[in-house]
Amino acid sequence: MLEEDEIEDVKIVPEPSKERLTERQLVDYAAHRKELIRWMLNMGKDPEKAKGYAQATVDKRAVRVDKFYRWVWEQEGYTTNVTVEHGDEYLKELVYKDYTDKYKEGVLDSMKTLFRWRKHELGGEDWEPEFSFSPNNGASNPREFLTEEERQKIREAALEYGSIPTYSNLTAEERDKWKSYLAQRFKKPKRNVSRSDWGRANSWKIPSMVWASLDAGLRPIEVKRANLSWIDLENEVLRIPKEESSKNTDNWVVALSTRTVNALDKWLDERSNYPTYDGRDEIWLTREGNPYKSQSLRYVIRRLCDIAGIETENRKMSWYAIRHSTGTGMANERGLAAAQQQLRHKSQKTTMKYDQAPVEERRDALNKMG
Repeated sequence: MLEEDEIEDVKIVPEPSKERLTERQLVDYAAHRKELIRWMLNMGKDPEKAKGYAQATVDKRAVRVDKFYRWVWEQEGYTTNVTVEHGDEYLKELVYKDYTDKYKEGVLDSMKTLFRWRKHELGGEDWEPEFSFSPNNGASNPREFLTEEERQKIREAALEYGSIPTYSNLTAEERDKWKSYLAQRFKKPKRNVSRSDWGRANSWKIPSMVWASLDAGLRPIEVKRANLSWIDLENEVLRIPKEESSKNTDNWVVALSTRTVNALDKWLDERSNYPTYDGRDEIWLTREGNPYKSQSLRYVIRRLCDIAGIETENRKMSWYAIRHSTGTGMANERGLAAAQQQLRHKSQKTTMKYDQAPVEERRDALNKMG
């Protein structure tokens, strides 16, 4: 175990952070940083074997992590509770910065270390970054995506997710067994399971959430933020305001396929019957009444892959796989300009020369993509 003076060799709080924090914030942040640095030096490289990083490595990563914290403060004020959603957004902005891929890879490694510490010591979420940076080809590459065939399988699997046989098609004995299942699933006494619970089990929540994400390439944080004001069923679009469009500077009109609009329509009718949603604007909530986050969405996509028979053993499958497949398919069907509009990308200046594809053309592409 390293002694305190060895930990002090690493810059605990860099000057830019000292200058922007109040005295009490500085005391709090310094204590937070010390715990992180101590862990990096003693356990960061391999927590299971209590093997830490070299001091030179910790020096670099500590500085890069501090810069990430300052970015978070610029968005929402001082906090030490950085989240995987913050990490996703910071990485997205990093893609467009004029840094070398080697430097970007170093930032990514530093953030991975931070989120490993948060998981190991603070019970935080796993973080699966949207991008990796390859020094070999000078490009930022998505980590995973679904093929066109897999997109169709995921769309169909969403209809099977959590479904059970129709109430009227069951015998009394079969119905009794399914009541036991529903009692466990919905955490209620078996005697209180009613026919309405069958409809709840065969909900349109998951299909509408998955299909909207397949169409709009919704990021995890956008699924979390999505609210009723976004939905325009009459015009078959999502209208995402700039303050909720994942740090972008424009309002976005995102095309939806006709199938998705129908699923959303059914879900909105169903949603109004659940007390969980009373007084809430979120389109989708978990069974516990919480907004969906990266971890809960990761469970959903992996369960969908199981239902669809999609092999995931050697793939890092996360919700971003849906987003990446939308971008790839839209670019192939309607070109880069359409993909940029549909995914709400803040494009490089050169790509802004492309014409914006109309919503109608993007909807046609979605219907073809499945």
